[in-house]
Amino acid sequence: MTIMFITFLFGIFVLNLITPDNSFSESENRMLAQLPKFKIKNIISGRFTERFEIYVSDQFVFKNFWVSIKSDMERLSKRGKNNGIYFGKDGYLLEDYKKANEQLRKNIESINIFANKLPNISMYLLVVPNSVKIYEDKLPIFSSPYNQLNSIKYIKKNINQRVTFIDVYDRLKDKKDEYIYFRTDHHWTMRGAYYAYEVLSNYLGIKPYGMNDFHSEMVSDAFYGTLYSKANNRHIVPDSIEIFKPLFDIKYEVFYLDDNEYTDTLYEFKHLDKKDKYAMFLDGNHSLVKIKTSVKNNKKIAIIKDSYAHCFIPFLVNHYEEIHVIDLRYYKMDVYNYIKDHKIKEVLFLYNLAMFSADENMHCLKK
Repeated sequence: MTIMFITFLFGIFVLNLITPDNSFSESENRMLAQLPKFKIKNIISGRFTERFEIYVSDQFVFKNFWVSIKSDMERLSKRGKNNGIYFGKDGYLLEDYKKANEQLRKNIESINIFANKLPNISMYLLVVPNSVKIYEDKLPIFSSPYNQLNSIKYIKKNINQRVTFIDVYDRLKDKKDEYIYFRTDHHWTMRGAYYAYEVLSNYLGIKPYGMNDFHSEMVSDAFYGTLYSKANNRHIVPDSIEIFKPLFDIKYEVFYLDDNEYTDTLYEFKHLDKKDKYAMFLDGNHSLVKIKTSVKNNKKIAIIKDSYAHCFIPFLVNHYEEIHVIDLRYYKMDVYNYIKDHKIKEVLFLYNLAMFSADENMHCLKK
């Protein structure tokens, strides 16, 4: 038996050595860690070891299989959590949130410096609380995620006074009985985004369109999101995806810089045949997306964002002649010069709180 076990471990070790690394996990919808570069300063600081552990975890052979087995064991033992995901009531999967670290302070500092560099630009920061806060009543007993309201208060206190903070927590909490977050994915739904759009409109000085100004359509009832993949709980019912199309007359020209392609729609239905169905909103992640509309008011806004913005933009876009969508994870050009060159007068930062607390790409705003 001992020989068989040693042979098994050796086989896993060999497979890990010879199996090519993956760059992207379709099941988790994220980039995977790659083998870190060997540098003396990283060895001394401990950063190499930290990144190597993440690399091994991401690239471990048959990872999804092992996570699935662990998930079933956790579920049967009633512990209520696997791989950082809580098994909540009513089929909700809720991602744990830890107390924000030094990265949150750095991100606030980056935005503050950026705001000072552009004194004549109106800037707004909309940080969306995650479902683990909105649906905390669905958490299993003895779960203890860090209170996201504390992080939101910290952001409010430390953000540059030139940046208007948009607090959408109360509005989303009031609408929690509606389908405003996916149960199996870390994103909010388009319905949830609509209520945040209503709140933001008050600060932008625009009159929001009513929900009855849009046609609601259910385009999928078979969406298993990133939380489902992380938790690997095979006993969860899939999500549905609802979209809203304007009943009023408006036209769009959407340009994706990465692909050098133009289209006339904000929705790419081809993704409904794939694992990451949420990518149907604005075709998923792109470094830069330029949207021109038939609204002739000379108004331009830049949205610096994560993927929470993708199902939000179809509401806001109807009030601007141009919207410039920038994702700092992929956009490597100078953002300051881009804003100046395109004569943009408004900037909206839109992130979910978990991403805003941990994203390591905002430092480019300080350059």
